[in-house]
Amino acid sequence: MAGRIRDEDITEVREKAKIDEVVADYVTLRPAGGGSLKGLCPFHDEKSPSFNVRPDRGWHCFGCGEGGDVFTFLMKIDGLGFAEAVERLADRYGVTLRREEGDARQERPRGPQRSRLVEANRIAQEFYVDALSTPDALAARQFLGERGFDQEVAARFGIGFAPRDGEALLRHLRQRRFSDEETVAAGLVAIGRSAYDRFRGRLLWPIRDSGGDTIGFGARRIFDDDRIEAKYLNTPETSIYKKSQVLYGIDLARREMARTSKAVVVEGYTDVMACHLSGVGTAVATCGTAFGDDHARVLRRFLNDHAEFPGEVIFTFDGDAAGQKAALRAFGGDQNFVSQTYVAIEPTGLDPCDVRLQQGEAAVRELIARRQPLYRFVLANVVKKYDLDRAEGRVGAVREAAALVHSSRDTAVVASSFAREIAALTGMDPADVQVEVRRAAGRRAGDAARGSGARQAPSPPPAAQLPDLRDPRFILERETLKLVVQEPEAVARTTKDLAANDFTHPTYRQVWELVEQNGGPGAAGADWVGRLRDRAGDQSVASALSALAVEPVPSRKGADDAFVANTVYRLQELTAQRRIAEVKSRLQRTNPVEQTTEYNRMFGELTALEQHRRQLRDLALGAS
Repeated sequence: MAGRIRDEDITEVREKAKIDEVVADYVTLRPAGGGSLKGLCPFHDEKSPSFNVRPDRGWHCFGCGEGGDVFTFLMKIDGLGFAEAVERLADRYGVTLRREEGDARQERPRGPQRSRLVEANRIAQEFYVDALSTPDALAARQFLGERGFDQEVAARFGIGFAPRDGEALLRHLRQRRFSDEETVAAGLVAIGRSAYDRFRGRLLWPIRDSGGDTIGFGARRIFDDDRIEAKYLNTPETSIYKKSQVLYGIDLARREMARTSKAVVVEGYTDVMACHLSGVGTAVATCGTAFGDDHARVLRRFLNDHAEFPGEVIFTFDGDAAGQKAALRAFGGDQNFVSQTYVAIEPTGLDPCDVRLQQGEAAVRELIARRQPLYRFVLANVVKKYDLDRAEGRVGAVREAAALVHSSRDTAVVASSFAREIAALTGMDPADVQVEVRRAAGRRAGDAARGSGARQAPSPPPAAQLPDLRDPRFILERETLKLVVQEPEAVARTTKDLAANDFTHPTYRQVWELVEQNGGPGAAGADWVGRLRDRAGDQSVASALSALAVEPVPSRKGADDAFVANTVYRLQELTAQRRIAEVKSRLQRTNPVEQTTEYNRMFGELTALEQHRRQLRDLALGAS
């Protein structure tokens, strides 16, 4: 067998290989002073760059402690053996390698070498490109043409066609002296009763790594009689193709990403093509899988995404339910970036490929330019789920949105504008929104504190619980009901205008409804409390009645007229305030030009409600 590579040849490769060039295929490097370059380490997740390269010395990460020369870098990042790393760099820098005859100390790689798998994919791509011009590929060419991609564009992106003959590529690779073991390991050939081409009768996009090596393919269904119904097939997981770490177009976009500190994440191969052809040179797409944490790490390396160089990551999604779900999933991974995340959605739901086809390339650039913060888009979709004409709906929208924003990173930055935006969307008072945002932050902090303790077995989520009856928000409801239960005769006249909607706590509302069902305070009579308790159908209502019956009334004069009036009128004033908030919310969401009659009606109602609230305030103040 071939012997060990000569030491002098290894030395020549080491001297000629420019480590900054090699590392730059995987990491965006920026000058760090003193001839050093710095970037985000590809071997561990970090928010500030600690990975340093000195062209004359090597590389070292002060975060994880890894370091070495150009060979160790390639060995670690691509999983190569030493000899394979030397061979790859020798090919790149034009060094002819010689071996010691009879020396068998060369490493024996497990399975086919990476270089053989990459070479097999390169040859396959050339084969597919040639096949695209054959008569059998007419349907594939028509597919491209219908989407605005001509032959020149196909060549630019290396698009090809897999012949319908199930062994055409297999025969070609065998002629090029590739073993079946190598072609299967490369993901190009599958084994059934015999070996056969994995991709047959499909349009193919080459998927390349950041250095430009073809490592896999994405294959689009073209013919109706294709036995495999899936619209897209991708290369299976191989030693060189990891779908969770691969981004289509990264080889084309990485330098523009580094220059602009921007990245655009689209949903399909044709969308990447449309963006690049339209001047959006930072577009990439995942390959048959959702955008995940590993994809984010790849982007961050090329964006040089850290606090000193904050950039932008712009996602494009369809405007349908699936697109909204994808946006929510992307928002869940927002903490992976230091850069601000955005979303760009065409109003009619078109993807970038269709935008270019129907509206032109300038429209694609405009689509990306009109991006909006991802959190704002997610927030708007949360609010849409609720009936904003109901107080419960507005509160529910605020609480879900507050919890959502506190599940992301940069809460301090986002929360300041978040309260204003959710208030505008729901018509709620910004101060009330701020309260919910702070509560969400407190719950998150509490969860984090509990999570830092001893690991506990998972438990099912608690059932929905009613608010605490002694919560300060319900103090006037509680005090009013204490008077109704303890001093019904004293409050009968003052409470005649009360209704169930004056009580917002479900249990207190049930207590009042029970009172009404039994004739109201004016019909109390003997054993008033016992009668109410006996007729309470819910144990929580019965329990609340017992408490209301014995808790002292907070007045030195007891249930005198002044205390009763002050308590009841203040409770009614709160009801008026809630109604005012509801009308204001609807006014904010009503166009005064297009809905003039409705707008004027609500404005008049708002004026009347404000006057009624002031009257109740005067009555409460006059009684105190």
